[in-house]
Amino acid sequence: MSTAQITIPLDIPDVRVLQTPLTAQGEFIITVESTLPSAVCHRCGQMIRKSYGSDDWVTVPHLPILGRPVYRRYRPKRYRCDSCDGHPTTTQPLMWHTPNSPQTNAYDTHLLLQLVNATIEEVSLKERLPYDIVLGVIERRIAQQVDWTRYTALGRLGLDEIALKKGHRDFVVIVTARLQDGQVVLLGVLPDREKVTVKRFLLSIPTPLRETIETLCTDMYAGYIQVAREALPHVRIVVDRFHVAEQYRAAADTVRKQELKRLKQELPQADYQQLKGSLWAFRKNQADLSPEEQTVLARLFEYSVELAAAYLLREELTAIFEQAPSQAQAQTELRAWQERVRHSGLTCFDAFLNTLDHWWTEITNYLVHRDSSGFVEGLNNKIKVLKRRCYGLFNLGHLFQRIFLDLEGYRLLA
Repeated sequence: MSTAQITIPLDIPDVRVLQTPLTAQGEFIITVESTLPSAVCHRCGQMIRKSYGSDDWVTVPHLPILGRPVYRRYRPKRYRCDSCDGHPTTTQPLMWHTPNSPQTNAYDTHLLLQLVNATIEEVSLKERLPYDIVLGVIERRIAQQVDWTRYTALGRLGLDEIALKKGHRDFVVIVTARLQDGQVVLLGVLPDREKVTVKRFLLSIPTPLRETIETLCTDMYAGYIQVAREALPHVRIVVDRFHVAEQYRAAADTVRKQELKRLKQELPQADYQQLKGSLWAFRKNQADLSPEEQTVLARLFEYSVELAAAYLLREELTAIFEQAPSQAQAQTELRAWQERVRHSGLTCFDAFLNTLDHWWTEITNYLVHRDSSGFVEGLNNKIKVLKRRCYGLFNLGHLFQRIFLDLEGYRLLA
């Protein structure tokens, strides 16, 4: 009885297949020899064609076929250079296998794809490989710092920090960019957020690339903004709207806490129970309220005129950021809003008024193109998951490699 067979292209360039036995262990050993007739002398760089035998047999793992392990077996050819003193020999390089690598380049790529959004330990177990073999693939194929030649324009930069250990203040700075096509790329992982460190990195960006930066998005950390003004004087600095909103919404929420505490003491228990659900209703934007939430808020505001005023001022400020057609119009409306706050008698917004005056240009720069640090915050969440998955990443070079692989692995390797 004949056995059905299929032909599978091996995608191995510049080789001749000599034999493909199937071992008793169910493994394919594909023995090949190079068809290339020459090499490049490692000393003088000339093409050499004089054969000088072969090295010992090399057997390396390759991509599995139909669930069976596959190995490539070959003898690297050697060539002698008659132009150089001493007639040195050179081993012929092959594009599908890097010398001294424990597996083929294709298998390296397969392992890197497995590592996207996974840990080294997980891939080691799934592929039945030693931990150090999988780690070695990352070390060989993924750089520990940015390759500036990959980019022609940067567009929007983002600066933010993360703590390597929860509860500790060992901050590292993550520098990212959002390119014109919307792709988020990692540019740097800095060891601290000292001004000299951040400035040194910004100035290390090649001048032609630095000139393509249009906007830098950050939080209200004075060090980042001061450094950006010095290193990137042509760039529009934007204080992220999320951090601005966080401040003025927290100010209004302070009044809610104070008033509910007062009402709990003054109102009968039955009346106070009717305010149940007001916390999340108060924190929502007015346009997002359900009818039930509108009712409970209206009941709450009947008991507290001050809270109603704080909520209204908060919603007015949100509307300015969302609806103002230009930076100039927004600045006019913001000044009018500040006056309404001062005449309201509320003190909860005092700290925010000072913040708004201090970072006036950087905050209102948001209204030019409505740039924000949303892409930075999204990446921060990804990094937090990465750290938990890996039970901590404290080597900055490894952290850069893993973030880079999670961000760009599929696009570059799939």
